[in-house]
Amino acid sequence: MKKQLFVLLFALVPFTAMAAPAGDVPFSMTPDLKDEASLQRGMQLFTNYCMGCHSLEHNRFARSAEDLGMPQDLVEQNLIFSSQVAFNDQMHIAMTPEDGANWFGAPAPDLTLHGRLRGGDWIYSYLLSFYKDPSRPTGVNNAVFDLVAMPNVLEPLQGVQERVCSQSDRPLPGAELDPLTGKYQSCDVLQVTRPGSMEPDEFEEAVYDLTNFLVYVGEPSKLQAQALAPKVLIFIFIFGVIAYLLKREYWRDIH
Repeated sequence: MKKQLFVLLFALVPFTAMAAPAGDVPFSMTPDLKDEASLQRGMQLFTNYCMGCHSLEHNRFARSAEDLGMPQDLVEQNLIFSSQVAFNDQMHIAMTPEDGANWFGAPAPDLTLHGRLRGGDWIYSYLLSFYKDPSRPTGVNNAVFDLVAMPNVLEPLQGVQERVCSQSDRPLPGAELDPLTGKYQSCDVLQVTRPGSMEPDEFEEAVYDLTNFLVYVGEPSKLQAQALAPKVLIFIFIFGVIAYLLKREYWRDIH
């Protein structure tokens, strides 16, 4: 019995490691792969704002369109911007790794598996944490990924975000208690100082949709697997009962 338990625990170790969080991040989100509208908006945001530099080489336009209930003509007219790209093609980009390294200091990574590698919380926090930094080549930095090479491509939507000093009655991240005022003060608070085209709540929803889409792309068959899992378990249970009864029948004469 102890040996069987040891084997079971050993088998679960890889799955536990895969589910480990990427680290402390300021924001969290819960992906909803059943929300087709959110995933559709996320795919639209990705193709419009991210796909100039980031590819999804292990995903096809056709696969996402089928999974997310998007007609082929709608995808071809609104999400494919090159006449050389077909509906059934993988989501490649024109920029080469060499160009990315020359322009940004490092090639832009393919994001197909980024949702599984980093997790939704990390991506969501990263996209919300760009702030103005004139010392950086792109003019921005990131509170989650310090010295980031990527520009804030979502700035037209969010606006200009800066690090400001703020006081609060509640503890702020990295804040110290001011004994004179009795309030917590931090100069690492991110605040939009010049609004973009979206209100803060709208922008957070847009970032959620984009993150939701990237989580989906990392494992597009997850919903199908979850739907199939109960059927597999029922089959295993029924097969186990039949195998046990068959074993008893074969060994009846021996015992």
